[in-house]
Amino acid sequence: MSSERLADVLGPVPAEDLAVRLLDLDTGELAWFADTRAWNRQAREPLRHYRSWWQGRRLISSPKPRLAELQRRLTRHLLDRLDVHDAAHGFRRGRSTGTFAAPHAGKPLVVRVDLEGFFTSVTGTRVRGLLESHGYPPAVAAAITGLLTTRTPPDTALRADWPLRRRLAAPHLPQGAPSSPATANVIARNLDRRLTGLARSLNATYTRYADDLAFSGPADLPPHRLLPGVRKAVHSEGFRINPDKTRITARHQRQRLAGLVVNHAPAASRAEYDDLKAVLHNCARHGLESQNRHGHPDFRAHLRGRVEWVSAGRPARAAELAALLDAISG
Repeated sequence: MSSERLADVLGPVPAEDLAVRLLDLDTGELAWFADTRAWNRQAREPLRHYRSWWQGRRLISSPKPRLAELQRRLTRHLLDRLDVHDAAHGFRRGRSTGTFAAPHAGKPLVVRVDLEGFFTSVTGTRVRGLLESHGYPPAVAAAITGLLTTRTPPDTALRADWPLRRRLAAPHLPQGAPSSPATANVIARNLDRRLTGLARSLNATYTRYADDLAFSGPADLPPHRLLPGVRKAVHSEGFRINPDKTRITARHQRQRLAGLVVNHAPAASRAEYDDLKAVLHNCARHGLESQNRHGHPDFRAHLRGRVEWVSAGRPARAAELAALLDAISG
Protein backbone atom coordinates (compact mmCIF):
# COMPACT_ATOMS: atom_id res chain seq x y z
CA MET A 1 0.00 0.00 0.00
CA SER A 2 1.32 3.45 -0.84
CA SER A 3 2.12 5.95 1.89
CA GLU A 4 -0.58 8.29 0.54
CA ARG A 5 -3.32 5.66 0.87
CA LEU A 6 -2.11 4.57 4.29
CA ALA A 7 -2.01 8.13 5.61
CA ASP A 8 -5.63 8.52 4.45
CA VAL A 9 -6.67 6.17 7.28
CA LEU A 10 -6.14 9.12 9.62
CA GLY A 11 -4.91 11.84 7.31
CA PRO A 12 -2.16 14.29 8.29
CA VAL A 13 -3.94 15.13 11.54
CA PRO A 14 -2.81 16.09 15.04
CA ALA A 15 -2.59 13.45 17.75
CA GLU A 16 -5.84 14.59 19.39
CA ASP A 17 -7.73 13.67 16.21
CA LEU A 18 -6.17 10.20 16.34
CA ALA A 19 -7.66 9.84 19.82
CA VAL A 20 -11.14 11.03 18.88
CA ARG A 21 -11.57 9.63 15.36
CA LEU A 22 -10.11 6.15 15.71
CA LEU A 23 -9.81 5.27 19.39
CA ASP A 24 -12.71 7.10 21.10
CA LEU A 25 -10.34 8.66 23.65
CA ASP A 26 -9.80 12.19 24.82
CA THR A 27 -6.27 13.59 24.69
CA GLY A 28 -5.63 12.87 28.36
CA GLU A 29 -6.60 9.23 27.93
CA LEU A 30 -4.41 8.96 24.85
CA ALA A 31 -1.42 10.28 26.82
CA TRP A 32 -2.20 7.80 29.62
CA PHE A 33 -2.42 4.70 27.44
CA ALA A 34 0.44 5.76 25.15
CA ASP A 35 2.58 6.32 28.26
CA THR A 36 3.97 9.55 26.84
CA ARG A 37 5.89 10.36 30.04
CA ALA A 38 7.23 6.84 30.63
CA TRP A 39 5.51 6.61 34.01
CA ASN A 40 4.29 3.02 33.51
CA ARG A 41 7.73 1.50 34.08
CA GLN A 42 7.86 2.92 37.61
CA ALA A 43 4.17 2.47 38.52
CA ARG A 44 3.00 -0.04 41.08
CA GLU A 45 1.42 -3.19 39.69
CA PRO A 46 -2.28 -2.20 40.01
CA LEU A 47 -1.67 0.89 37.83
CA ARG A 48 0.41 -0.82 35.16
CA HIS A 49 -1.00 -1.37 31.68
CA TYR A 50 0.26 -4.99 31.48
CA ARG A 51 0.15 -8.17 33.54
CA SER A 52 3.47 -9.96 33.09
CA TRP A 53 4.86 -13.41 33.86
CA TRP A 54 7.77 -15.57 32.74
CA GLN A 55 7.50 -18.74 30.67
CA GLY A 56 11.01 -20.10 30.79
CA ARG A 57 13.18 -17.38 29.23
CA ARG A 58 10.23 -15.62 27.59
CA LEU A 59 8.49 -12.70 29.27
CA ILE A 60 4.77 -12.64 28.50
CA SER A 61 3.14 -9.21 28.90
CA SER A 62 -0.63 -9.23 28.46
CA PRO A 63 -2.33 -5.82 28.17
CA LYS A 64 -5.26 -5.09 30.42
CA PRO A 65 -8.67 -5.03 28.66
CA ARG A 66 -8.92 -1.35 27.70
CA LEU A 67 -5.44 -1.18 26.16
CA ALA A 68 -5.95 -4.56 24.48
CA GLU A 69 -9.05 -3.20 22.72
CA LEU A 70 -7.14 -0.12 21.53
CA GLN A 71 -4.42 -2.40 20.15
CA ARG A 72 -7.01 -4.53 18.34
CA ARG A 73 -8.44 -1.37 16.75
CA LEU A 74 -5.02 -0.29 15.58
CA THR A 75 -4.44 -3.77 14.15
CA ARG A 76 -7.70 -3.71 12.19
CA HIS A 77 -7.55 -0.12 10.96
CA LEU A 78 -3.81 0.38 10.49
CA LEU A 79 -1.49 -2.62 10.79
CA ASP A 80 -3.58 -4.94 8.62
CA ARG A 81 -3.31 -2.35 5.82
CA LEU A 82 0.48 -2.56 5.73
CA ASP A 83 2.32 -4.89 3.38
CA VAL A 84 3.66 -8.18 4.75
CA HIS A 85 6.00 -10.40 2.75
CA ASP A 86 4.50 -13.55 1.26
CA ALA A 87 7.09 -15.68 3.10
CA ALA A 88 5.49 -14.78 6.46
CA HIS A 89 2.98 -17.39 7.70
CA GLY A 90 2.55 -16.60 11.39
CA PHE A 91 -0.54 -14.73 12.65
CA ARG A 92 -2.03 -14.19 9.19
CA ARG A 93 -5.54 -15.05 8.03
CA GLY A 94 -5.45 -18.20 5.93
CA ARG A 95 -1.91 -19.07 7.06
CA SER A 96 -0.80 -21.56 9.72
CA THR A 97 2.03 -23.80 10.85
CA GLY A 98 0.83 -26.14 8.13
CA THR A 99 1.24 -23.59 5.33
CA PHE A 100 4.61 -22.60 6.84
CA ALA A 101 5.87 -26.18 6.76
CA ALA A 102 4.24 -27.43 3.53
CA PRO A 103 6.75 -25.89 1.05
CA HIS A 104 9.52 -27.90 2.75
CA ALA A 105 7.78 -31.30 2.76
CA GLY A 106 9.76 -34.09 1.14
CA LYS A 107 12.87 -31.97 0.54
CA PRO A 108 16.27 -33.68 0.81
CA LEU A 109 17.65 -31.05 3.20
CA VAL A 110 15.78 -28.86 5.74
CA VAL A 111 17.42 -26.06 7.74
CA ARG A 112 15.72 -24.41 10.69
CA VAL A 113 16.99 -21.17 12.28
CA ASP A 114 15.46 -19.55 15.38
CA LEU A 115 15.36 -15.82 16.10
CA GLU A 116 16.11 -14.94 19.69
CA GLY A 117 13.94 -12.31 21.39
CA PHE A 118 11.85 -11.70 18.27
CA PHE A 119 9.40 -9.22 19.82
CA THR A 120 11.86 -7.42 22.09
CA SER A 121 14.07 -6.85 19.04
CA VAL A 122 11.35 -4.62 17.57
CA THR A 123 12.03 -1.32 19.33
CA GLY A 124 9.87 1.74 19.64
CA THR A 125 12.30 3.60 17.39
CA ARG A 126 11.75 1.05 14.61
CA VAL A 127 7.95 1.20 14.95
CA ARG A 128 7.91 5.00 14.93
CA GLY A 129 10.19 5.10 11.90
CA LEU A 130 7.90 2.67 10.06
CA LEU A 131 4.85 4.85 10.71
CA GLU A 132 6.58 8.07 9.71
CA SER A 133 7.81 6.43 6.50
CA HIS A 134 4.17 5.71 5.65
CA GLY A 135 3.09 9.32 5.94
CA TYR A 136 2.12 9.80 9.58
CA PRO A 137 3.11 13.07 11.28
CA PRO A 138 5.69 12.66 14.09
CA ALA A 139 3.18 13.33 16.90
CA VAL A 140 0.71 10.75 15.56
CA ALA A 141 3.47 8.20 14.94
CA ALA A 142 4.76 8.72 18.49
CA ALA A 143 1.29 8.24 20.00
CA ILE A 144 0.62 5.04 18.04
CA THR A 145 4.08 3.73 18.94
CA GLY A 146 3.32 4.33 22.62
CA LEU A 147 0.16 2.26 22.33
CA LEU A 148 1.96 -0.62 20.60
CA THR A 149 5.13 -0.81 22.74
CA THR A 150 6.01 -0.93 26.43
CA ARG A 151 8.90 -0.52 28.86
CA THR A 152 9.17 -3.42 31.32
CA PRO A 153 9.24 -2.43 35.02
CA PRO A 154 12.57 -3.21 36.74
CA ASP A 155 11.09 -5.68 39.23
CA THR A 156 9.55 -7.71 36.40
CA ALA A 157 12.83 -7.82 34.46
CA LEU A 158 14.94 -9.09 37.39
CA ARG A 159 14.97 -12.68 36.07
CA ALA A 160 16.52 -11.59 32.77
CA ASP A 161 20.24 -11.45 32.06
CA TRP A 162 21.77 -8.01 31.63
CA PRO A 163 21.50 -7.73 27.81
CA LEU A 164 17.83 -8.74 27.87
CA ARG A 165 17.11 -6.51 30.87
CA ARG A 166 18.52 -3.56 28.95
CA ARG A 167 16.29 -4.33 25.94
CA LEU A 168 13.24 -4.72 28.15
CA ALA A 169 13.87 -1.31 29.74
CA ALA A 170 13.56 0.40 26.34
CA PRO A 171 10.28 0.63 24.37
CA HIS A 172 9.68 -2.69 22.59
CA LEU A 173 6.84 -4.89 21.36
CA PRO A 174 5.36 -6.87 24.25
CA GLN A 175 4.92 -10.58 23.64
CA GLY A 176 1.28 -11.10 24.55
CA ALA A 177 -0.26 -7.96 23.02
CA PRO A 178 -2.78 -8.60 20.20
CA SER A 179 -1.03 -6.02 18.00
CA SER A 180 2.53 -7.32 18.38
CA PRO A 181 2.44 -10.17 15.81
CA ALA A 182 1.10 -7.93 13.03
CA THR A 183 3.60 -5.18 13.89
CA ALA A 184 6.52 -7.61 13.93
CA ASN A 185 5.48 -9.11 10.57
CA VAL A 186 5.52 -5.66 8.97
CA ILE A 187 8.88 -4.77 10.54
CA ALA A 188 10.34 -8.11 9.33
CA ARG A 189 9.24 -7.52 5.73
CA ASN A 190 12.70 -6.48 4.56
CA LEU A 191 14.30 -9.42 6.37
CA ASP A 192 11.87 -11.78 4.60
CA ARG A 193 12.67 -10.14 1.27
CA ARG A 194 16.41 -10.57 1.75
CA LEU A 195 16.16 -14.18 2.94
CA THR A 196 13.85 -15.07 0.06
CA GLY A 197 16.46 -13.70 -2.35
CA LEU A 198 19.25 -15.58 -0.58
CA ALA A 199 17.28 -18.84 -0.76
CA ARG A 200 16.55 -18.42 -4.46
CA SER A 201 20.22 -17.81 -5.21
CA LEU A 202 20.94 -21.25 -3.72
CA ASN A 203 17.98 -23.03 -5.36
CA ALA A 204 16.26 -23.23 -1.97
CA THR A 205 12.89 -22.29 -0.45
CA TYR A 206 12.31 -19.95 2.52
CA THR A 207 9.33 -19.38 4.85
CA ARG A 208 8.94 -17.79 8.30
CA TYR A 209 6.52 -18.45 11.15
CA ALA A 210 7.08 -15.72 13.79
CA ASP A 211 10.64 -16.39 15.01
CA ASP A 212 11.08 -19.69 13.11
CA LEU A 213 12.98 -19.42 9.83
CA ALA A 214 12.85 -22.44 7.52
CA PHE A 215 14.92 -23.25 4.43
CA SER A 216 14.91 -26.36 2.29
CA GLY A 217 16.45 -27.54 -0.93
CA PRO A 218 18.39 -30.26 -2.72
CA ALA A 219 20.84 -32.56 -1.00
CA ASP A 220 23.74 -30.40 -2.17
CA LEU A 221 22.31 -27.20 -0.64
CA PRO A 222 25.48 -25.66 0.89
CA PRO A 223 24.93 -24.74 4.58
CA HIS A 224 28.40 -23.10 4.61
CA ARG A 225 27.00 -20.52 2.18
CA LEU A 226 23.41 -20.38 3.46
CA LEU A 227 24.02 -19.87 7.18
CA PRO A 228 26.56 -17.01 6.92
CA GLY A 229 24.16 -15.25 4.56
CA VAL A 230 21.29 -15.74 7.00
CA ARG A 231 23.35 -14.40 9.90
CA LYS A 232 24.38 -11.32 7.93
CA ALA A 233 20.80 -10.50 6.89
CA VAL A 234 19.34 -11.18 10.35
CA HIS A 235 21.87 -9.04 12.19
CA SER A 236 21.76 -6.14 9.74
CA GLU A 237 17.95 -6.08 10.02
CA GLY A 238 18.12 -5.71 13.80
CA PHE A 239 17.33 -9.28 14.87
CA ARG A 240 19.43 -11.99 16.55
CA ILE A 241 19.91 -15.72 15.92
CA ASN A 242 19.70 -18.28 18.71
CA PRO A 243 22.69 -20.49 17.75
CA ASP A 244 21.56 -23.34 20.01
CA LYS A 245 18.42 -23.90 17.93
CA THR A 246 19.86 -24.06 14.41
CA ARG A 247 19.11 -27.49 12.91
CA ILE A 248 20.21 -29.07 9.62
CA THR A 249 18.40 -32.35 8.86
CA ALA A 250 18.65 -34.69 5.89
CA ARG A 251 15.91 -36.91 4.48
CA HIS A 252 16.98 -39.97 6.52
CA GLN A 253 16.50 -37.96 9.75
CA ARG A 254 13.29 -36.67 11.31
CA GLN A 255 12.74 -33.24 9.78
CA ARG A 256 10.62 -31.00 12.03
CA LEU A 257 9.32 -27.47 11.57
CA ALA A 258 7.03 -25.75 14.10
CA GLY A 259 6.41 -29.14 15.68
CA LEU A 260 5.36 -30.76 12.40
CA VAL A 261 7.25 -33.63 10.78
CA VAL A 262 7.88 -32.72 7.12
CA ASN A 263 9.67 -35.78 5.74
CA HIS A 264 6.46 -36.37 3.79
CA ALA A 265 3.24 -34.34 4.19
CA PRO A 266 3.44 -32.03 7.26
CA ALA A 267 1.97 -33.75 10.31
CA ALA A 268 2.33 -33.81 14.08
CA SER A 269 4.28 -36.77 15.40
CA ARG A 270 2.57 -39.97 16.52
CA ALA A 271 3.70 -39.32 20.11
CA GLU A 272 1.96 -35.91 20.15
CA TYR A 273 -1.18 -37.47 18.68
CA ASP A 274 -1.18 -40.22 21.34
CA ASP A 275 -0.57 -37.68 24.11
CA LEU A 276 -3.53 -35.53 23.02
CA LYS A 277 -5.78 -38.60 22.77
CA ALA A 278 -4.88 -39.50 26.35
CA VAL A 279 -5.67 -35.97 27.56
CA LEU A 280 -9.06 -36.02 25.81
CA HIS A 281 -9.92 -39.45 27.26
CA ASN A 282 -9.00 -38.27 30.76
CA CYS A 283 -11.11 -35.14 30.33
CA ALA A 284 -14.09 -37.30 29.38
CA ARG A 285 -13.58 -39.57 32.41
CA HIS A 286 -12.57 -37.06 35.09
CA GLY A 287 -13.83 -33.71 33.87
CA LEU A 288 -12.42 -30.97 31.67
CA GLU A 289 -10.53 -29.10 34.38
CA SER A 290 -8.82 -32.24 35.69
CA GLN A 291 -6.29 -31.95 32.84
CA ASN A 292 -5.88 -28.14 32.89
CA ARG A 293 -2.50 -28.27 34.64
CA HIS A 294 -1.30 -24.92 33.28
CA GLY A 295 -4.40 -22.92 34.18
CA HIS A 296 -5.62 -22.01 30.68
CA PRO A 297 -8.56 -19.59 31.08
CA ASP A 298 -10.51 -21.38 28.30
CA PHE A 299 -9.21 -24.92 28.34
CA ARG A 300 -11.73 -26.22 25.80
CA ALA A 301 -10.58 -23.60 23.30
CA HIS A 302 -6.97 -24.57 24.03
CA LEU A 303 -7.79 -28.24 23.34
CA ARG A 304 -9.61 -27.29 20.14
CA GLY A 305 -6.46 -25.52 18.97
CA ARG A 306 -4.36 -28.58 19.77
CA VAL A 307 -6.79 -30.82 17.88
CA GLU A 308 -6.54 -28.59 14.79
CA TRP A 309 -2.76 -28.57 14.98
CA VAL A 310 -2.28 -32.31 15.56
CA SER A 311 -4.85 -33.07 12.83
CA ALA A 312 -3.27 -30.85 10.16
CA GLY A 313 -3.23 -32.79 6.89
CA ARG A 314 -4.74 -35.92 8.51
CA PRO A 315 -8.56 -36.11 8.00
CA ALA A 316 -8.92 -39.40 9.90
CA ARG A 317 -7.11 -37.95 12.90
CA ALA A 318 -9.26 -34.82 12.71
CA ALA A 319 -12.52 -36.78 12.81
CA GLU A 320 -11.41 -39.01 15.69
CA LEU A 321 -10.04 -36.19 17.86
CA ALA A 322 -13.00 -33.90 17.17
CA ALA A 323 -15.37 -36.66 18.28
CA LEU A 324 -13.39 -37.14 21.50
CA LEU A 325 -13.49 -33.39 22.18
CA ASP A 326 -17.23 -33.19 21.53
CA ALA A 327 -17.81 -36.01 24.03
CA ILE A 328 -16.32 -33.98 26.88
CA SER A 329 -18.92 -32.34 29.13
CA GLY A 330 -18.44 -29.20 31.16
